[in-house]
Amino acid sequence: MAARRATSAGPGPGSERAGALRRLGEWCARRCVVVIIVWLVALAGLHVLQNTFGGTYSDDFSLPGTRSNTGQQVLQKNAPASSGTSAQVVMHDSKGQLTGVTDQINQTVAALQRVPHVTSVTSPLPASASAPPTGAISKDGTIGYITVRFDKNPTSIGESLVGNVDGAVASLRSAGIDVEYGGPLGEAARPDTKDFTSEAIGFAVAVVVLLVGFGSVIAAGLPLVSALIAVIVGLSCLSLLAAASTFASVSPTLATMIGLGVGIDYALFLITRYRQLLMDGDDPPVAAGRAVATSGRAVLVSGCTVIVALLGLYVSRVSFIGKLGVAAGVTVVTAVLGALTLVPALLGLIGRRIDRFTFRKPVAEGTQGLEGEAQGGWHRYAQRVERRPWWFLLGGVVVIAVLAIPLLSIRLGHIDDGADPTSFTDRRAFDLISEGFGPGANGPLTIVVDQTDVPAADRAALATSVQKALTGVPGAASISPPQPTSNGQVLISTAISEVVPQAAGTTDLTNHLEDDVLPKAVSGTAARTYLTGTTAAQVDFLDLISARLPLIIAVVVGLAFIIILTVFRGLLVALKAAVLNLLSIAASYGVVVAVFQWGWGGPALGVNGTVPIESYVPMMMFAIVFGLSMDYEVFLLSRVHEAWERTGDSKGSVAHGLEITARVITCAALIMVSVFAAFILSDNIVIKMLGLGLSVSVLIDATIVRLLLVPAVMTLLGRHAWWMPRWLDRVLPHVDAEGTTA
Repeated sequence: MAARRATSAGPGPGSERAGALRRLGEWCARRCVVVIIVWLVALAGLHVLQNTFGGTYSDDFSLPGTRSNTGQQVLQKNAPASSGTSAQVVMHDSKGQLTGVTDQINQTVAALQRVPHVTSVTSPLPASASAPPTGAISKDGTIGYITVRFDKNPTSIGESLVGNVDGAVASLRSAGIDVEYGGPLGEAARPDTKDFTSEAIGFAVAVVVLLVGFGSVIAAGLPLVSALIAVIVGLSCLSLLAAASTFASVSPTLATMIGLGVGIDYALFLITRYRQLLMDGDDPPVAAGRAVATSGRAVLVSGCTVIVALLGLYVSRVSFIGKLGVAAGVTVVTAVLGALTLVPALLGLIGRRIDRFTFRKPVAEGTQGLEGEAQGGWHRYAQRVERRPWWFLLGGVVVIAVLAIPLLSIRLGHIDDGADPTSFTDRRAFDLISEGFGPGANGPLTIVVDQTDVPAADRAALATSVQKALTGVPGAASISPPQPTSNGQVLISTAISEVVPQAAGTTDLTNHLEDDVLPKAVSGTAARTYLTGTTAAQVDFLDLISARLPLIIAVVVGLAFIIILTVFRGLLVALKAAVLNLLSIAASYGVVVAVFQWGWGGPALGVNGTVPIESYVPMMMFAIVFGLSMDYEVFLLSRVHEAWERTGDSKGSVAHGLEITARVITCAALIMVSVFAAFILSDNIVIKMLGLGLSVSVLIDATIVRLLLVPAVMTLLGRHAWWMPRWLDRVLPHVDAEGTTA
């Protein structure tokens, strides 16, 4: 039976590719100096290009077709001064009233109007002594704000903008007035979040884990060096891409996080196989070639799975989300290239000296257990699972179910500036506006009524109807009377929520105005209504993401299912992989909800109060986690499948695969967990969420899923795990994940 299975796959394309990988690995090992120089030249050259032509990162994006975007276009056409991206220059005089610095306020307003990209500036002072108050100065006169509108998002304009605004407000600061920047201007004024501390901590923990896991200084250093070079090359490429297209501000941090994690892991798997081949008697170049042809094949399959999952984010049809996947995918590509070329070159350079500086017995993969005999602790553990698979399966499912309970109460939203550290100017501006004007003033909603097609004789009645409908709206602290634009084609009003922009009440108010209040107000007329502004756009974004998340999940799971099915030729194996990965992701979602939304430890992580789950975080987590979890799935199943092909013993194959990979997967998982968890220290709340969610997910995946659920399910399935209909076997291409034909 074993001979029949080994022959059924045939040499096919798999053997050719495996042979190509082996030749690539040997070539890189024998010409190690050339390969290393090429990588170093690429590193230096791309870094120079990045500094010369590299782009910047911004959260400026649009949502074509949404009502908020259409409303913004209507404003741009009929009231350019009221369109664009608005921000606030917030003033605070703790010693007196702002009426004592009217000259400085007027000077600042005039200076702001001369700042490039500013389309309009609204003074907080009345136009004349007899004019009514503007509402932009608090009742006690100590807090006020100047509204500044830009022709595009300030975060995408460049560093010179904040300097120009600083110059414009210099007279106010000279007069002793505290000046803070709110909204997008405040975000542009934030200090650069390089996250060097997080990267250093993650790297330091990885060093410790590798030293303990490998017992060799050189073997521990190789994965770190290769991963670091690959990530820097990837970040330089990403910066050049950012010069041609807009990428989100979290893109480089996300790319670093993913690139370091997979880069170290991929190198770790290759080096572990290489050391075992050396122990088995291979020469270093041959061992490097065979390591690339075997573990390198699993790296290639795994990397492709991660990239496919990340590119699946484009199913959202939101370029902002899709480009986040591209950003992470860039460093995954360079990590795979580094593993397949730079790692064997470094191994060829080091040769047998890889274990020269050791402080404990070197650890390699081992080849024990092929016939099912107990050879080590992991093998004996796998045999315990074989004896009581239902108990292990039930235990793992119960743990995951408990962790996933908070997921049932998840609330997606947009995290406002009130959750930022007080060291950020936008957070201080947020607090001042909340104190002086109420929390909802931080996220005003602009109501737009387009009456272009309404006859002039009917417009007065329309304005009255709109005014009546906007009176006493539940959840609104205030709604200003609708005012016509200068050309009379549009009515504009501003609604202020009773609660902060990130609260569910603001989302409810937005939806109530958009779906109920405004349509009824213009019912029977040709008028069209829109709700626009930053907060309205965020609600539209939330609705889009919520509607398309199930499709993304279906596409990513489907593609990963096909990849696993193609590689391992087992229908139930592929189904098992998809289901178990969904369970681990649900558990990690639950932990994120408990920490950030429920507040269980959020303040300890530097989060101000409880916050909703950022709308696109679950989508990003799903694509990343599903891709990364397939790493361990591929490496474990490749060894199980290899033993199954050789012996035909389904239970013994599970024990063998677990014993061979458990130590390496555990070490790799600890590294990835440490890299991800270190980013919880970031000041960016979204990065904190992703860091926690990804680290918890990898931890769950490498422990509960790989050590409890996978061996239990594989034991229960037995030989049926590898069953596949003949017609499907003929349709799918054959891919040799283990490189056994090499």
